[in-house]
Order: sequence, then C-alpha cells, then structure tokens
Amino acid sequence: GMGKDFYETYETARRVYGLAAEVTGLDVAGICFSENEKINITEFTQIAIAATEAAILAVVTEAGIRADCCAGLSLGEYGALLAAGVIEQAELFRLVKKRGIYMRQAYPEGGAMTAVLGLDADVVGKVCLETEGDVFFAGDNCPSQTVISGERRAVKAAEAELLKEGAAKCVPLKVSGPFHTPLLAEAAEKLASQLDKIKLCDPKIPYVCNVEADYVRDARDLTDLLARHITCPVRWRESMERMIADGVDTFVEIGPGGALRSFLKKIDADVKVFNVETAGDLERLKREA
Repeated sequence: GMGKDFYETYETARRVYGLAAEVTGLDVAGICFSENEKINITEFTQIAIAATEAAILAVVTEAGIRADCCAGLSLGEYGALLAAGVIEQAELFRLVKKRGIYMRQAYPEGGAMTAVLGLDADVVGKVCLETEGDVFFAGDNCPSQTVISGERRAVKAAEAELLKEGAAKCVPLKVSGPFHTPLLAEAAEKLASQLDKIKLCDPKIPYVCNVEADYVRDARDLTDLLARHITCPVRWRESMERMIADGVDTFVEIGPGGALRSFLKKIDADVKVFNVETAGDLERLKREA
C-alpha cells in the first residue's frame, strides 16, 4: 500500500507512477498497492520504492517545500539525486530498474542482511572480519544500530557471535540479496557501464553521498560513486552528522516508513524531523515545518 494515499489524492503523484510504468514496462502502482510476491524481489522492490519516493517528492515540491541540502539512505540515494536535480525522473526509473536486475543477477539467492542493535560499529566490523564465510559490515545507521550483509549462513554465524559480544538484538531484514558488499561487484560493473551512457547534471543543491559521507559537487564523480554504492557500506550516521555540523536543523524523510526519522533522533535529539508518507503527513509538514 505504499504511496497509495498520495496516488489517490494527487494527480501529480498519479503522473509519476504512470511515467514509471511507461518507462519500465511494469505495473508499478500494482506492485506498490496490492499484496504480491514481487515486492520482495529486489528488481521490483527497487523500482516500487523509487517511484513512490519520486511521486511524494513531486507533490512536496509542488507544495513549495524545497530542500537546501539532501541525502538518501541506500536506494534512497536515487530520490536524493532527483531532489538535487541531478537526473530526470524517466532516466532515473530506467536506471533503477536495471540496477535491480543487475543486483539480482549478481547474487540470485542465498544472501541476507541483518540489523544489529546495541553494539558499536567497530565491534560489529571486527566480528564480521573474524567470522568464517562471506559476511561484511554493510551500514552504520545511527549510534547503536549497524547492518551486516552477506551469504546467509555466514550472516547467521556472525549474528550468534554478535549476541555473545553484547548485541541487544539482531533483526533480519526483508531483502533478497547481500546488498552493500563485494559480493555484488558484478552488478556494480554493469551499473557503471549504464551510468557512462546517461546525462547526469551537477547537483543544484548540496548533496551528500552514502559512500564517502561527503558532498558531491561534480556530476563526473557520480558514475564511480553510484557504482561503488552497490558494494560499499552505507555511512548514514556520518552523513547526517556532516549535514548537522553544517547547520541543517530540520529534516524531511520522504517515502514509505519512518526509519530515518528514528535514526536521526538517535544521532541528534535536537533536530526537527518530519516523515512524509501520507497526504496527512504533508499537511502536518506545511503547518509545522
């Protein structure tokens, strides 16, 4: 049901979903709004989430709310590219569809990701290095929440060790691959070849990339960064700390769920955070932001 409220309320959102369907040849609205198995397969998950973020962003922008700076966690990086004026909607949908296919093809089954709660990132990384098999540190979301990723058996083994080290909980994520690890190097190479063929503009507003937790100012750097993004850990906590240090004090999470809002409040309890998932959320943002 993600995005359905916006789809039913705003013609602008309907046009975005229609464009995503036209460009990809997929029933994107159907994948998003109805219960189905496709939503858990990355080549469909990615375009569904990207379309939903793009639809909500279009409505938020139409309402006169514009960002001074932007970033996006993992796949949300592509929503941030839209917000920064780096890429057009149609090109983004083509790219995200191919990204999902490349990632599924690179590791079609046997991958897993787990969120680790209550343990420092350094300890999590050390356990991954010491665990037999392919398991990697894949993300630093906020203080006391990190992500590991890799081959399913190795991830399970690492979970057991992390609990022994004092992790409060290990929560398996509903994903279909070992994302943000070297296991997807083949997908990164294929994506790089596609990025070479499309037009990317320099960001029109400051844009912070997950890979280096730093600003990207030149579109020529994006081909390498977006390809590496598939295999590198997500440095979300550092990205948010960088933006806060530079004066960002109000954040708007656009898209399904409220995970980023939760992360941000753990990173800095003093910042204002809104998440826009429904039309009601947008009205609240207009009143209170």
